[in-house]
Amino acid sequence: MVFSSHLFIFYFLPAALALYYLMPRRGKHLLLTIASYVFYGWANPYFVLLMLYSTLIDYVCGLQLARQFRREAWSQPVPLLERNSPRSRGQKAAVVISIVQNLALLGFFKYFNFATESYDALAGWLGFPNLRLDLAFKITLPLGISFYTFQSMSYSIDVYRGDARAIRNFTDFACYVAMFPQLVAGPIIRFSEVADQMMQRTHTLEKFARGIAFFTLGLAKKVLLANPCGKVADTVFNAGSAGCADSWFGVLSYSFQIYFDFSGYSDMAIGLGLMFGFVFAKNFDSPYHSQSITEFWRRWHLSLSTWLRDYLYIPLGGNKHGPVRTYVNLFLVMFLGGLWHGAAWNFVAWGAMHGILLAFERFWNKRPVYHFLPRPLRVGLTYVLVLFTWVFFRAKDLPAAVAYLKSMLGLGTAQDGAGLLQGILYKPYYLLTFALCAVIVWFAPQAWDWSRKITGRKALAVIVLLWLSIVVLSTQAYNPFIYFIF
Repeated sequence: MVFSSHLFIFYFLPAALALYYLMPRRGKHLLLTIASYVFYGWANPYFVLLMLYSTLIDYVCGLQLARQFRREAWSQPVPLLERNSPRSRGQKAAVVISIVQNLALLGFFKYFNFATESYDALAGWLGFPNLRLDLAFKITLPLGISFYTFQSMSYSIDVYRGDARAIRNFTDFACYVAMFPQLVAGPIIRFSEVADQMMQRTHTLEKFARGIAFFTLGLAKKVLLANPCGKVADTVFNAGSAGCADSWFGVLSYSFQIYFDFSGYSDMAIGLGLMFGFVFAKNFDSPYHSQSITEFWRRWHLSLSTWLRDYLYIPLGGNKHGPVRTYVNLFLVMFLGGLWHGAAWNFVAWGAMHGILLAFERFWNKRPVYHFLPRPLRVGLTYVLVLFTWVFFRAKDLPAAVAYLKSMLGLGTAQDGAGLLQGILYKPYYLLTFALCAVIVWFAPQAWDWSRKITGRKALAVIVLLWLSIVVLSTQAYNPFIYFIF
């Protein structure tokens, strides 16, 4: 089930909201948990069992961390661990179990196919075909496993560090892990950010209205902008051969697609959270306004960037052990971040490229080599660098990415019939959408700021956008969500 569907908009969401507000306070989390499990299990009910297993393990680990298994402890408030106090062997074991089981789940379901296929390819390349595995079965990737494992893992780490209290009520914890607004594609909600809200939060008409506005803006981004741009990008990337101008048009369209698709989903998730009383953190901050790659990662997918910083980069040593170690840490974090996005070598290359660029800018005091240029040129050059890296993110594999880059640089040879692409790509509808995307990206206010106060005119604009999005959605056969595969 996806947010941009009639099933969700007209049936699931109204039913979930109605039942949620009819429930007494103690029953709201139970209702939200059940609704989230229905939402998640709609495509494949077996995935629910996997998420439930992860939830149970981390719940028990959290109790062990807070030393809540003693009978007398259940009558006392859950303690907040002192940050500088020593941890017992049991507490250390609990956090290790939580991390290992989450990474094991993620590693098996996401990387088993990738590992076996890479091994077979290496064995063949080295001339040992008899050592190939040639496994007939494949592992199905559960939706959103990259997101909810990171989210659940952050709970145990936050409790262990003393940044949050453990949850004694299992339903509350299951609600935190499975909450459907951000379950399958983020943003990654860290437990310390919503711990207090799980215990107490307000439900106001103003918050609900802002939630509707957020959801509508996100839906409009997805349906009116991301989907048409995605159609153009798919046409070029799947063509097998394209001219230089067409290749640039294709990757530009993809840059708009992935931004409006994912930022639109994040807006919808934040809006849904507001409708249920939760305030989630901002996930995008006009990333294409960035003047460097370093700034880009302070603006793009903020929940992942901060997660990698706090749970990977800083534990690796951050920038506290000299410049060389800092460069290595930056590269490792982005390398693993690329692998987190997808089990393929082109994602590894994408992460490695960003790691190299970040390390290079760190060498130049967190500035790009073109820092002396006027701001518009700095923004433009940073965007071009991001475009080159997006090729690896979008291409089906490394050879396809290299071939596409050659086309962009005018080094490729367009096959017969490549000129037919122009009749498909440069239709007035696509060109108008492309221009509208550019205006919104670089000149329009962000949804976060625009929806801060809903006036009468804004309410009218929201109604018009919602109606238009639903009408257009009814005519679209192309409606993918990019980040569902991560």
